[in-house]
Amino acid sequence: MLGAFRSALATPDLRRKILFTLGMVVLYRLGATIPSPGVSYPNIQQCIVQLQGSGSQSVYSLLNLFSGGALLQLSVLSLGIMPYITASIIIQLLQVVIPRFEQLKKEGQSGQAKLTQYTRYLAIALAVLQATGVVALAVRGQLFQGCSVPVIPDDSVLNLIVIVIVMTAGAALLMWMGELITERGIGNGMSLLIFTSIAARVPAEGGNILNSHGGLVFSVVCAFAVAIIATVVFIEQAQRRIPVQYAKRMIGRRMYGGTSTYLPLKVNQAGVIPVIFGSSLLYLPQLLGQLAGNQNTWWAQFIQTYIVDPASWVHILLYMAMIVFFAYFYVSITFNPEERADEMKKFGGFIPGIRPGRPTAEYLNFVLSRITLPGSLYLGIIAILPNFFLGITGGQGQNQNFPFGGTAVLIMVNVGLDTVKQIESQLTQRSYEGFLR
Repeated sequence: MLGAFRSALATPDLRRKILFTLGMVVLYRLGATIPSPGVSYPNIQQCIVQLQGSGSQSVYSLLNLFSGGALLQLSVLSLGIMPYITASIIIQLLQVVIPRFEQLKKEGQSGQAKLTQYTRYLAIALAVLQATGVVALAVRGQLFQGCSVPVIPDDSVLNLIVIVIVMTAGAALLMWMGELITERGIGNGMSLLIFTSIAARVPAEGGNILNSHGGLVFSVVCAFAVAIIATVVFIEQAQRRIPVQYAKRMIGRRMYGGTSTYLPLKVNQAGVIPVIFGSSLLYLPQLLGQLAGNQNTWWAQFIQTYIVDPASWVHILLYMAMIVFFAYFYVSITFNPEERADEMKKFGGFIPGIRPGRPTAEYLNFVLSRITLPGSLYLGIIAILPNFFLGITGGQGQNQNFPFGGTAVLIMVNVGLDTVKQIESQLTQRSYEGFLR
C-alpha cells in the first residue's frame, strides 16, 4: 500500500492530480467556515451548543451532515453539494418519464452534455428554494429549537435576499469545484466533496463520545465502527456474476466472438440513494409542520413523538420500509432487463441455458428481484444502526449524525473504494503495482 502511494506520488501527472484534488478539498473546507453576510456567528455557536446539549433532532440533520456541519452555521457554502445531487437524481428519474431526456441519454456525449446543463439549471433552482427555506426557519427561530438569541439580527428583506444569493452562489461554486475535480483530479468530484464533509465531522463526534463517556466506551464504538466498515466493504463488493457466451460471427474475412464473459449484478445495486430518499421523506412532515408554525396540535405532537424521533419504533419500522421500497423502485428505474437482453442479442450474446430475447429479460428480472431483497435489507440495517446507539453518544450522534453508521459509512466506503480503484487503474496503466493485490 505505501509502495503504491510512493509510486503514485512519483508519477508527475498523477501527483499533480492528487495535489490538485487536495487543494480543492482544502478550499472547500475553508469556505465552509466563512459565515454569510448579516449572520451573527457568535449567536449561531451559542445556539449550536444549546442544540447539542438538549439532544434535539434538527429537521436538516441529513443536509447538515452532507455539508460537514456548515448548514447550521449558515456559512457561504452551507448548502453543500446536495442541490446538485438532488437535481442529478431528479434528471436521472425523468429520463424514464420524459422521451426527450431518454433520447438525449442515447445520443452519447453530446446528449449527456445537454443533460448536465439541465441538471445545473435545476440545481440552481433547488439551491434558491433550499436557501430560502433555511433563512426563513432561521429568522423565525425554528432552525434551532429552544434558542432565544437571533442568528440573523437584521431581518430586513434586503439582508435576507443577500443571504439567499450568497448561499446560492456558494452552491454554484461547489458545482464548479466538483466538476474541476472530476476533470483534472482523482475520482468523482461531487462524491469526494460529500466524503470530505462527512469525514470532517468524525473527529468532533469521536471527541464528544470520548469526553462524555470515557475511553472504554470510545474503544467499543471504534471497534464497532471497524466491524461496520468491514461489513459494508464486503457487501458493496459482492455481486452475482451471470455467465454470458458470445457466438462466433464472420464479418468480412475475420472471425469475431466465441468468447465467454459475465454480467455483474451488484447485491447493492441501488447504492445509497434509497437511504437518502427515506431520510428526506421522514423529515418532510416535521418541516411542513414548522413552516405552518403551529406546534401544539395533536398531529404535530404525533409527528414529533413517533415519526421524527429516531428512538421511536414507528420511526425505525417506517424508515426500514421506505428503504426497501425505494431500493426496488430505484433499481427498476436504473436497470432495464429488456434493454440488456436486446443488447446481448444484438451482439450475439446469450446466457447458457436461456433463450435470447424475452426469456433472457425475464431471467435477468428474476435474478435482480432476488438479489435486491438482501441488498435493501442490508441498507436498512446499516441505516437504522445509529438509532440503537443514542444512549452511547449522549444524544449528539442522533440518526444521521452518528459518525460510524447510517448514511455516513455507506457514502464514505463507496467513495473511498471508487477513488482507490481509479488510482489503481492509472497505476496499472503505468506498469506500477497497485493497491489491490
